[in-house]
Amino acid sequence: MKYRYLGSSGLLVSRVCLGTMTYGNEDWGCDGKTAKKITDIFIEAGGTFIDTADMYSEGRSEEMLGAALEGHNRDELVIATKCWFPVGAKGPNAKRLSRKHILEACEASLRRLKLDFIDLYQVHGPDPFTPWEETMRALDDLVRTGKVRYVGCSNLYGWQITKANGVSERMNLERFVSGQYLYNLIRRDVEKEILPACDNEGMGFLCWSPLASGLLTGKYRGKDQPEEGSRIGIRKDIDVPRFWNDASLKLVERVVEIGEKLGKTPPQIALAWLLGDRRVTAPIIGARTEQQARDNVVVGDWDLPEELRTELTEMLRFDLGYPKEWMSLTFKGAFGDEEFDSPRKVRLP
Repeated sequence: MKYRYLGSSGLLVSRVCLGTMTYGNEDWGCDGKTAKKITDIFIEAGGTFIDTADMYSEGRSEEMLGAALEGHNRDELVIATKCWFPVGAKGPNAKRLSRKHILEACEASLRRLKLDFIDLYQVHGPDPFTPWEETMRALDDLVRTGKVRYVGCSNLYGWQITKANGVSERMNLERFVSGQYLYNLIRRDVEKEILPACDNEGMGFLCWSPLASGLLTGKYRGKDQPEEGSRIGIRKDIDVPRFWNDASLKLVERVVEIGEKLGKTPPQIALAWLLGDRRVTAPIIGARTEQQARDNVVVGDWDLPEELRTELTEMLRFDLGYPKEWMSLTFKGAFGDEEFDSPRKVRLP
């Protein structure tokens, strides 16, 4: 297993993160016994980074993970979870990012996980009603009291990332050290502003749904629509418009072909494509079976040849649009052929 720093922090994590959204999920997940085995396989392969959330299976994911961690060296692991959604409680303050909810949600997660502290505590989304000053102060208090080590975010806009970190800078509070976002070969929206924003802020980048809800595994090849009972079939109102189209199905065929050529599985190819970007810290791999865990953890120590990565990148081109178009045309004549996706790449005269 190879490791990467989580952004500009000093925290090293395995470059594959085990996602536990499957733990306790009745539709396309696994039970506690299988969750334990999946966790064991991941850790025994050198994996140290595990992600969950309080809202996964209404708290059962955290409970199953807490049970699965028993017998392992806690100090060698980096455990991440999230808050935002209501879990169990029905009151008006049982959600979003108020100080009250953040502190209470953290305590509840610690109980379910059977842990004394959480390594990475992430806000699961933005809250348009709570000032960032209140949210970041609450997260900072969790760090200062020892209940949390680092704080991160998920599903924020790029401007919200910089605003939150700006508030922390002004108030001398903990900043976001990572961002967790939808990113895979098919959905590359984050390349426009969010990935560059995280890079510029010195934040690690974690990819959820790196296999496009299973479409990039190749198991839907030759089908006009997902089968009932499959993961995409169960979530077809969300995942079909999100991932399923002629261009993405063609891309899947090429992923399968490359896998056959290299002796790798389609998921291994798709996951390794993400890791070819230096800005990506880790894709979050979910597993429903022990074999899926064994197969996917392989990319923790394997790299996709650059020429094949470039080919896949070019197959489903993502138009970065304006102002990227203006910047490229304007600066090309002044500075040569440098790219301007990230301020770190700009070298002023």
